[in-house]
Amino acid sequence: QVQLVESGGGLVQPGGSLRLSCAVSGLVFRVYTMGWYRQAPGKQRELVATITSGGATDYADSVKGRFTISRDNAKDTVYLQMNSLKPEDTAVYFCHQEFGYWGQGTQVTVSS
Repeated sequence: QVQLVESGGGLVQPGGSLRLSCAVSGLVFRVYTMGWYRQAPGKQRELVATITSGGATDYADSVKGRFTISRDNAKDTVYLQMNSLKPEDTAVYFCHQEFGYWGQGTQVTVSS
């Protein structure tokens, strides 16, 4: 059974940082592209960042220069380091595996 379990969300002030983690089990983690998506209230889910099995990364324009996706294949975990957070980054963040598996999501709220 494939499982993706996110953690690390919370409430942070504008300009602050958070690090999200997604622990994956039930598949050979290291061979797959992984991604982070987010969904704000009343909006469609959108792609935030991806990382391939070889470590190549890609980002949405809205987060370039502020967010960093990384992976630890020894721990079967993908991370999203979020810096310089803005109120518009408020959303539920989801971990995604390239063949369609999703985590349950973790809430990120950026507010003073």
